[in-house]
Amino acid sequence: MRDSIDRTAYVNRLLMAANVIFFLYLEIAGSSEDAFFMYAKGAMLAPAVLEGKEYYRLVTAMFMHFGIGHLVNNMLVLFVMGEPLEQALGHFRYLILYFVSGIGANWISMMRRGADSMVISAGASGAIFGVIGGLLSLAALNKGRLGNLSTRQLMIMVLFSLYFGFTSTGVDNTAHVSGLILGAILGILLHKRSKGYQTWEV
Repeated sequence: MRDSIDRTAYVNRLLMAANVIFFLYLEIAGSSEDAFFMYAKGAMLAPAVLEGKEYYRLVTAMFMHFGIGHLVNNMLVLFVMGEPLEQALGHFRYLILYFVSGIGANWISMMRRGADSMVISAGASGAIFGVIGGLLSLAALNKGRLGNLSTRQLMIMVLFSLYFGFTSTGVDNTAHVSGLILGAILGILLHKRSKGYQTWEV
């Protein structure tokens, strides 16, 4: 049953726009494929965060991508997965899940690599895997479906995504797995038990 709640996923679209605008800025100012340039503009580096107290990098890195391919792949997944999750959770709860998953995934990944790691990392993948985790938990709470998505379809996508990450080089798999787990937990915690939210089909 549909209700009068505004289900336009404008938060997800604003997040996508922010990613694209930041990418265009990086390309105009320098090169998104230059690791040192990306570091100078806010990408993740453990010593900078832990020793330099530059905690803002946990957030700025979420909106930075190494090359157009990295951006396009992430934005396609965010478009497909983010809209139904925002429609199910609501705008504010979706925003909480996105940022907590992304920041948490960045932090866990950084700590796993170690405080002295000189790896420069960036990307929205931790937050996006959080979105997928949120969808999984909401689908499970809603008898295996969320709109047109089923738990089985989501699990297949997760397995393919993780397989691609673990068989590729330069992919932060720790951030992916961490984001997925955080998103699943947050999806349960933020789930709004409302008839309209649970049964609306997208």
